[in-house]
Amino acid sequence: MSIVRSDKPFVLAGRTYQSRLLVGTGKYRDMEETRLAIEASGAEIVTVAVRRTNIGQNPGEPNLLDILPPDRYTILPNTAGCYDAIEAVRTCRLARELLDGHNLVKLEVLADQKTLFPNVIETLKAAETLVKEGFDVMVYTSDDPIIARQLAEIGCIAVMPLAGLIGTGLGICNPYNLQIILEEAKIPVLVDAGVGTASDATIAMELGCEAVLMNSAIANAQQPIMMAEAMKHAIVAGRLAYLAGRMPKKLYASASSPLDGLIK
Repeated sequence: MSIVRSDKPFVLAGRTYQSRLLVGTGKYRDMEETRLAIEASGAEIVTVAVRRTNIGQNPGEPNLLDILPPDRYTILPNTAGCYDAIEAVRTCRLARELLDGHNLVKLEVLADQKTLFPNVIETLKAAETLVKEGFDVMVYTSDDPIIARQLAEIGCIAVMPLAGLIGTGLGICNPYNLQIILEEAKIPVLVDAGVGTASDATIAMELGCEAVLMNSAIANAQQPIMMAEAMKHAIVAGRLAYLAGRMPKKLYASASSPLDGLIK
């Protein structure tokens, strides 16, 4: 049975976005490369590690918002570097204060420095508190469908399962778990972490993800600005392929042209 898919807008916290590529702001050589790469990506949402990046908390130092102004980009503060719920909640409160009441945040609570795998117990605790305090929570999590379901039930506005460990570039390591999460999801699902190149981003979109968030895949490329543009096109291609529906896989060959009516 064929499945007809119609496109729908990408909406977060009541706002519609044209780009389905979200990008990070770390690991670039300097502010200018950051600006150029993000511009080339076409991204409208940029995520910022509040504990590592100055967005106003350090007066007199270079401010990321000077090159990525909030009137042009949606700033998505994240809790990178937090290892328990208390730290993560405190960081989100600081971000809201620095960004004049901004409620959209990316929650990530890490388990250890070696894997940067999410600590799902602390993540659930932090998510409950932040949702109660009125934050719009996008949440980095494992690719466990049960945890994804629980985070949605808590009231998170998007779940962001990893495709591979942060910064590894391993690509989509477990597409089957992602498919289960996508089948059950009542909120947007975004792949977060593990993307290494354009084909990885395309695969994530072909699976049906609403969007993809990445940083290292662009910033650590030999030519980040060129890779940013490649990712922009990869996201669009993957979305279109998902909507179009791929041909079925077959074990044996099937002629591209019909055999009926051949001249004999």
